[in-house]
Amino acid sequence: MRLEDKIALITGAGSGIGKETALVFAKEGATVVVNDLNEEAGNQTVTEIEANGGNAVFIQADVTDPTDVEKLAKTIIDKLGKIDVLFNNAGISGVGQLHEIEPEQWNKVMNVNVNGVYLVSKYVVPYMMKQKYGSIINMSSCIAEIGLADRAVYAATKGAVLALTKSMQVDYAKYNIRVNALMPGTIYTPFVEDYVSKSANPDATVASIKQRQLSSELGKPEDVAYAALYLASDESKFMMGTPFMIDGGVVNGKLT
Repeated sequence: MRLEDKIALITGAGSGIGKETALVFAKEGATVVVNDLNEEAGNQTVTEIEANGGNAVFIQADVTDPTDVEKLAKTIIDKLGKIDVLFNNAGISGVGQLHEIEPEQWNKVMNVNVNGVYLVSKYVVPYMMKQKYGSIINMSSCIAEIGLADRAVYAATKGAVLALTKSMQVDYAKYNIRVNALMPGTIYTPFVEDYVSKSANPDATVASIKQRQLSSELGKPEDVAYAALYLASDESKFMMGTPFMIDGGVVNGKLT
């Protein structure tokens, strides 16, 4: 029970990494606040947690809407009294080279991936400052450290999240708030599954993705979930402003 008695807010917890992390956190004793824009998906996560004997509540909110996010944070405090862990997981992808991306698409991805982290943190951090404790986990990506074809806007957002993480850590260390970033490689989430299925040759697409990683395999949501668990727990109390790689060897290795 590594998160016993902790209250953990996870954004984008209706599917993929967010959902798997919610299940893991609840199994380890946390009361999980499941946030998602998709009410059906969010409630399904809560149902699965409760079926396994865990505690969870769903709160719908758009992480890009300041009014929604402020209400989200206040509702958690009113109902549960504190927020020990914030996992800024909500995000979307964007495919294309810079010259191919229309301003509308660029702004949408930036809004969700960067402003979503800013807004949720903005309204949660004051409560953590008051209680003088907290662990914030921001979802970046190993793409923040490398170049990858056709991912211009996504890379830009994840680089921004990593830089923001380091700056936040400096500002909030004195309040005993830790801020770290997860840096996954390619994880087989519903988004990746959809991307593969729509490609001209799904088998070749999967093979190409696997080739980027020393593991020669795609990551699974639980691979990231257990890394998030470590950062959420007191076991990682000496990790501050750290980019935590779970990338199958993409960044620090090269296949011959």
